[in-house]
Amino acid sequence: MTVDEYLKAAPEPHRSTLTQLRAMLREILPEADEAISYSVPAFKVGGKAIAGYAYFKHHCSYFPHSGSVLPVLGDELTGYRWSKGTLQFPVDQALPRQLVRRLVEVRLEQLGL
Repeated sequence: MTVDEYLKAAPEPHRSTLTQLRAMLREILPEADEAISYSVPAFKVGGKAIAGYAYFKHHCSYFPHSGSVLPVLGDELTGYRWSKGTLQFPVDQALPRQLVRRLVEVRLEQLGL
């Protein structure tokens, strides 16, 4: 399955929300490769997953591909449900661009990229 096929299979409004997130990630990580990783779309730099996303029945999720990214940003995640490995957000509301940028920055920093 390709990323485009994954998104095409997503119901609305999930598809539109994740398409917005994908566009943000493309802007923030222009050098990244897009691939399916752990059965969901992911952006990879140097072969390492930096950011992933998925849709579920009642929410969408952002995956930082590290259990240490979200705890660092705890104060910035107010209003969202999250655990060490996933940040949940509404099916009809993309994450704010600034938050996505911070999520990516922390992951890249942790990887030394």
